[in-house]
Amino acid sequence: MKGSPMPKLNPSEIVLRRADVGDVSIFYREAGSREHPTILLLHGFPTSSHQFRHLIPRLSQRFHVVAPDLPGFGFTTAPEGFDYSFSSLAKAMEAFTDTIGISRYALYTFDYGAPVGLRLALARPGAITAIISQNGNAYEEGLSDGWAQTKTFWAEPSAANREAMRGMFTLEAMRWQYTHGAPDETQVAPEGYWLDYALMSRPGNADIQLGLIADYANNVALYPRIHQYFREHQPPLLAVWGANDPFFLPAGAEAFRRDLPDAEVHFLDTGHFALETHVGVIAGYIQDFMGRLRPERVQP
Repeated sequence: MKGSPMPKLNPSEIVLRRADVGDVSIFYREAGSREHPTILLLHGFPTSSHQFRHLIPRLSQRFHVVAPDLPGFGFTTAPEGFDYSFSSLAKAMEAFTDTIGISRYALYTFDYGAPVGLRLALARPGAITAIISQNGNAYEEGLSDGWAQTKTFWAEPSAANREAMRGMFTLEAMRWQYTHGAPDETQVAPEGYWLDYALMSRPGNADIQLGLIADYANNVALYPRIHQYFREHQPPLLAVWGANDPFFLPAGAEAFRRDLPDAEVHFLDTGHFALETHVGVIAGYIQDFMGRLRPERVQP
């Protein structure tokens, strides 16, 4: 609850919490000391804060780490009639940061977490100390041919095109998202995509996700404003990219340098869910990147 004192955390312990933001109950994972710089981890489709289960302990010795489940995902709950749009998800996260009392933080953005997090940056540029993008797209050249069916749905949101998108919610489709492009599929723990499938299969969730897929077109339309934000505010940016991602191409990572000449870009031999195979490498890049920022920039 807003205003309640938060106990100090054992850096190695991940604490599971809930924050009431209006009628939305946001489930989140937290670790590390609040005296350290905060990193806000924003997950993507079809997953939840569970995707950060191995990253959080690797960062929490040096950082205060917060990983919420977005409305419509994981264990966050929202009332009937909630507006499942990316704008609403961003507003919920903005209210969430106020509720738990974090006013300055680095953003870790992945997949859907990118349009949510970058909306936070547009609304409160002074709150953002840095951006870490792990396959979190912000440029049209980053969109692969794998978006063709989705773009058809955007252009003609007919019942038939909407129904065609339901194939994304099968167990096999989710398993493929996790394993495609991984150097060794046996490194990808099955509980990730099985949990996602179970949560996505809850009554009514498919319609929530179809609404967000339709709304994603508004994220692409927002790209010019995001690029302007980059140019004007020059946030330090680290892009750590699964180079074999079937959805977001390496060109999308390289494009950050167009507006952020000092952006640091690394490619990994893996797919979309890079944390499943390269969590140690990614944690190392983050620690090195954040450690080189001026202390006055990143301190809470």
